[in-house]
Amino acid sequence: MMVADMNRLEQAARVSMSGFQDAEPQPAPRPSHISLRLGAVALLAAVALTAAWQLF
Repeated sequence: MMVADMNRLEQAARVSMSGFQDAEPQPAPRPSHISLRLGAVALLAAVALTAAWQLF
């Protein structure tokens, strides 16, 4: 088998597989909730400061 034949077969396989790949569901992009993360960090910092204040 010639290299050109192998390249054509590989290209044909990719074209035929592209239909199957498109049929798969794509994972939904996860929205970034920066304000929620910032609030969680602030809450943890407040709890840590409160605990430290009670200890001293």
